Amino acid sequence: MTFAASSAIASPRLRAAQGTPFVSDTTEPGWATAKTLAEALPYIQRYDRETVVIKYGGHAMGEDEVARLFAADAVLLKMLGVHPVVVHGGGPQISAMLDKAGVKSTFIDGLRVTDAATMEVAEMVLSGAINKEIVNFINQAGSEADVRGVGLSGKDARLITVAKSRRTRTDPGSKIEQVVDLGFVGEPSKIDPQLIANLIFADHDYIPVIAPIGVAEDGQTYNINADTVAGALAGALNAKRMLMLTDVPGVLGADGELIRQMSITEARGAIASGVASGGMIPKLENAIAAVEGGVEAVVILDGRRPHAMLVELFTEHGAGTLIRA
Repeated sequence: MTFAASSAIASPRLRAAQGTPFVSDTTEPGWATAKTLAEALPYIQRYDRETVVIKYGGHAMGEDEVARLFAADAVLLKMLGVHPVVVHGGGPQISAMLDKAGVKSTFIDGLRVTDAATMEVAEMVLSGAINKEIVNFINQAGSEADVRGVGLSGKDARLITVAKSRRTRTDPGSKIEQVVDLGFVGEPSKIDPQLIANLIFADHDYIPVIAPIGVAEDGQTYNINADTVAGALAGALNAKRMLMLTDVPGVLGADGELIRQMSITEARGAIASGVASGGMIPKLENAIAAVEGGVEAVVILDGRRPHAMLVELFTEHGAGTLIRA
């Protein structure tokens, strides 16, 4: 066989390379991906061996395809040297299960009252169905590299100790402030991050996935707002970022445009002025608390958009509203 004959059957990959001069055109297949990876290098180095707490919930959690993409992105973060810690919610799923079980929900000022029957369902849904589904998706996405999800709740290893929530409201008629009893709804009073830290820095690649359930000093189980858990845990872990995946692009200004960055002072101003309203108010309040608790910055972003976390962490553009001191 002559050399000429050998060249004639060379692979398309080899034939394309022979005699090809150096070009900067990145439109060829593969080159655009390589360019994106090269541009991400400074950001990959910025987050190398840093902890990122991710609050995962909303419609992004309820749609199977998007949930699988989320799990794959979490695995990618781990492979790039980031330490992701996932805290998930599950309000809509709890409501659906309560309806199915025939348990009637009571609300006060839009807040669910968690009685004993509701608490039992909430723990079953959060610590059971939702938590294990996310862990399973992570295990599937990380199977080749043996990245493993670890499902936990705040009850494990005394991770989250809670105190019963104390809320008040002003009676519209008498103008007297009244105490509101929301039942088994708690606030974190103590975070013991030892177990999470052990998983983060283990020789094996683990991704903790935490359900927002905690226990009081007397042993009573409480449901906790997932945003609050994520913020408290991010502070205890000294996280570099906390990502709050929601159903909106971020904080919108009075003109309807996305606000790319805010200080905590500006965030408080947005709440006071009414620019932030509805469900965005508690998210901003939790973001402020997390930053004041030691987190470098919190980002509120749309978790329904595929790869939103990657765009936020590894590009110059970002993907939502960043809140910092």
